[in-house]
Amino acid sequence: MRTIDLVKIFFRSLSIGSSFNFSHMQNIGFAYSLIPLVKRLGGDRKGAAQILERHIQFFNSHPYMAGPIIGSVVKLEENCKGGDCPEAVKLKKNLMSPYAAMGDPFFWGALKPLSLIVGVIIAIKGLILAPLVSIMIYNSVHIWVRLKGFVEGYRDGRGAIDFLKTINMPNISRKIRWVSVFLLSLLTTVILAVRPVPGVEDLGFFGSLPVLVAIIVCSWAIGKGVSPLTILYGSSVVFLLIAI
Repeated sequence: MRTIDLVKIFFRSLSIGSSFNFSHMQNIGFAYSLIPLVKRLGGDRKGAAQILERHIQFFNSHPYMAGPIIGSVVKLEENCKGGDCPEAVKLKKNLMSPYAAMGDPFFWGALKPLSLIVGVIIAIKGLILAPLVSIMIYNSVHIWVRLKGFVEGYRDGRGAIDFLKTINMPNISRKIRWVSVFLLSLLTTVILAVRPVPGVEDLGFFGSLPVLVAIIVCSWAIGKGVSPLTILYGSSVVFLLIAI
């Protein structure tokens, strides 16, 4: 494949999340990403139709984790030279679910909350660039994973497994969550400093300390398997009693 074709495929892959459907999920976006490949390898209309037909089938993964899969499919299809390519279909089916299981907790459950918390802290301090900072934190990571994953996927034809092992997303997700807990406690301290709560406005930092302890305890309880819904209702009861 020419470099320009790979660039076109990568940019097309960025739109994979914009074409969901209930029956085949992200299949249209996946096939759309491969059109430069089809034009290069498809030959006549029959050959092009065969490539599109096998990649218009069901596909559903985390959209940011589709890059390594698409890159690998391009490599495998290139090796098959437009003929039958069961290896590419098998790779898609084998990797889409595990990659979704890695991407959802990392991007939705860890990175996005962290970037939003940082943005809110900066906004409370009155800096107009707060939304831009939040967007830059999130997009710089997710675009890097998509681009690097696509490149490594095309290079090894195995879904960029070595690259994903190197960054160890599950471990990073846990660390990001703890950083988010710390920043959330800092955010709470900032809010209390801006809008004092009756009874603690004269206590300074020590008035905010119980909030920090409560957040850490709740995070610890979730790690021990306590239902977040139980913690939510329990906290509501405690705060209601304090208010009374």
